[in-house]
Amino acid sequence: MAINTALLSKICTTPGAPGFEQRVRELVIEQITPLVDEVEVDNMGNVYAIKRGTGDKKVMIGAHMDEIGFIVTHIDDNGFIRFHTLGGFDPKTLTAQRVLIHGKKDIIGVMASKPIHVMTPEERNKVAKLKDYFIDTGLSAEEVKEIVTIGDPITREREFIEMGNCVNGKSLDNRLAVFILIETLKNLQGKEVPYDIYGVFTVQEEVGVRGANVAALRINPDFGFGLDTTIAFDLPGAAAHEKITELGKGTAIKIMDAGTICDYRMVRFMKETADKHSITWQPEILTAGGTDTAGIQRMTEGGSIAGAVSIPTRHLHQVIEMAHKDDIQGSIDLLTACVTDIASFDWSFK
Repeated sequence: MAINTALLSKICTTPGAPGFEQRVRELVIEQITPLVDEVEVDNMGNVYAIKRGTGDKKVMIGAHMDEIGFIVTHIDDNGFIRFHTLGGFDPKTLTAQRVLIHGKKDIIGVMASKPIHVMTPEERNKVAKLKDYFIDTGLSAEEVKEIVTIGDPITREREFIEMGNCVNGKSLDNRLAVFILIETLKNLQGKEVPYDIYGVFTVQEEVGVRGANVAALRINPDFGFGLDTTIAFDLPGAAAHEKITELGKGTAIKIMDAGTICDYRMVRFMKETADKHSITWQPEILTAGGTDTAGIQRMTEGGSIAGAVSIPTRHLHQVIEMAHKDDIQGSIDLLTACVTDIASFDWSFK
């Protein structure tokens, strides 16, 4: 089955830095409104797609809408823009990249730094730092200040493309999950589910799982699924034990990350469900980094029984993130099967 790459492309290229998710939120609401019983938006901007079930329990699925980005902190007398990061960046990935500054209107800029031709030998050999970069819009200071103000968000500019059986572009973290959750809700349309499903498109995950914390407190879910990308380090030079996951080897079932040890019952349920439905999967242990799973698991009375569907992705937090179409489809299939079969599992401690 071919995935809807046109929709995925639109989701990935729609801007939405942490705290400034309004454009991608509008797109999400447009997509999910026909699919569910209720749509709600809370004060933080989380979007709740609610499908009512036959039982008295609640299942929360968290897919964050925000993408790593920047915020304007200063405009100098020549119109060059300084910024602060929103989310985690490896500074060297900023070199020679284009960005979009979202002021009164969107304007394009380039990440610039000191040219190599005028660097000292010491400067040429040092590791780049965030403070070494500034944004050049090609406009005069007067033009920039007419459009841009301190506090405006900035996102990265890069087209979405297909490469072989893979997709590539910016913000697959975590727009892949947004897409997968929408496609899962499509699969469930018109079907009976055992429990109320709260598909939550969360905000501000990249700066500390803030939206998921708020949403879990509101829902108080019995069960929870995080939905996010994970590292595929199946690259030259990687030892077998370093790979985390590999592209094309199936969707990943999270066992733990730096913020969560998934409930062993949920991990077992997800593995058994994948096998039952002939869904290819691989285990994921990520010793650094976290996802909305942490908020879903902990920010509810008594905790929820939580796990996560993870999408193997190469080159994370760059503008060349890459995922395999089969792994994306497998993630849709696994999430759909899990929320459909969840009432049939023995959730007792044993």
